[in-house]
Amino acid sequence: MASARSEALRETIPLDGTPERRIEGLVDHAKMRAVYVYEAPVRLWHWVTVLAMIALAVTGYLIGKPLSSVGGEASEHYVMGYVRMIHFISGYVFAIGFLGRIYWHIVGNRWSRQLFMPSLFSGKFWGGLVHQVKFYLFLTDEPRAYVAHNPLANLAMFLMFALVGLFMIFTGFALYSEGLGIDSWAGKMFGWVIPLLGQSQDVHTYHRLGMWIMVMFAIIHIYMAFREDILSKQGIVSSMVNGYRYFKD
Repeated sequence: MASARSEALRETIPLDGTPERRIEGLVDHAKMRAVYVYEAPVRLWHWVTVLAMIALAVTGYLIGKPLSSVGGEASEHYVMGYVRMIHFISGYVFAIGFLGRIYWHIVGNRWSRQLFMPSLFSGKFWGGLVHQVKFYLFLTDEPRAYVAHNPLANLAMFLMFALVGLFMIFTGFALYSEGLGIDSWAGKMFGWVIPLLGQSQDVHTYHRLGMWIMVMFAIIHIYMAFREDILSKQGIVSSMVNGYRYFKD
């Protein structure tokens, strides 16, 4: 019975954004089904990136606006040195994780490709996006079933995380290369970013602006995940823990 129940829960559903169809599940006598969407490497990347982003945001803010108590001779206290060190380490973790996520985009399942390849040339994608906006504005109370990200979330992840994240990696390592020297690996790979964007202070400004964009995106992302979980009953929050999206009628 347990294996039959497990199989009944693992039926797949089409990634077409159509209203949910009723499929009999065997959990608490409710109509439910589950799809294994987020593979273990994706979930690991997600939570490692979350920790890296928190560390980067906090230390990045302090680098741009040091604590008022930190003054005088630097050799007397190395607080900002540790702050910068944590920022650099977190930057490496974020960048390596980003590269790993690109690799899993190639070898992972169909839903792992959404982050870097939204269906921008599909009329169904834009129609679903408009419907999702209406749902968020309470102009319709009928959600559509998507196995992974809905079109609006997909577009937001692509613009606000994939593209901005890539921008942060390039500008971050460009600024890092100033300390390592023009002949360092960072200088050779990313040194061109600074003259392209103006001068060092300009890159600092753009990099800090990118930080605030990602912070605001993270806040909205968390809110939307919980909201969708409650209103659409699609098990979004838990899916990044166990990998399964649960769809209830």
